[in-house]
Amino acid sequence: MTSKENLYISSTPDEVKNAPGLHLLTQNTPNGQATQILLEELAVKYGTKWTTTLINISTNVQKEEWFLRLNANGRIPTLVDNSKNPPYPVIETSAQLLYLLKEYDAEDTFGFKDELERNEALQWMFFWHGGGAPYQGQVNHFTRAAPEKIPYAITRYKNETLRVYGVLEIRLSGIYTGGQPRDYLAGAGKGKYSVADIKTWPWVKGWERSGFAKEDMDKFPHVLKWIDRIAAREAVQKGIGEKYVQS
Repeated sequence: MTSKENLYISSTPDEVKNAPGLHLLTQNTPNGQATQILLEELAVKYGTKWTTTLINISTNVQKEEWFLRLNANGRIPTLVDNSKNPPYPVIETSAQLLYLLKEYDAEDTFGFKDELERNEALQWMFFWHGGGAPYQGQVNHFTRAAPEKIPYAITRYKNETLRVYGVLEIRLSGIYTGGQPRDYLAGAGKGKYSVADIKTWPWVKGWERSGFAKEDMDKFPHVLKWIDRIAAREAVQKGIGEKYVQS
């Protein structure tokens, strides 16, 4: 396990190394928003407290040594729990969500006590972590950031993203599981709002920004209702809101 002396160096910002408990280094991207949302939900439920450092990844501050000591991958979000001795860093949004569930969600409000339901949530988290997010991330890159437009790449990743949206539609529509629509991705019956939704929603709600048209999304009516259902939560709005936008 990393010692505090190896974790923090002289260039580590004081607000990071002197944080009394949970500290989140983030930017208001879909990945950042997932952890932001769960923290805001935990605050509503339990009064959980944390501090935040907003990172501007365009400056490459996340590639500096002090940051790489917290996250060797040099990515946001990065979560550090300074209440542990030594402080405990957590990389990758899915791992952060699961860490927060274990350490800070005593009642499994955003997880499940039943092992099969818990596994179901993991299935949908991993589905989006390994499939949906990479595909949609490539859509965003090739349509907005790439120095040249490559039609093959744009078409491939758009089609793959629409395909995984279709998987979510199958799940939420209940078409192959008795026909009863689901409200959420995991859990018995109509499901329960959980980390599976929190992981997935920040990406899918950005379909328009990713360049998809309303006609593309008309094929996924249950996904659109799911987007609106989650967006109505106060903690979700806080988790993507002005608090996390750099001035």
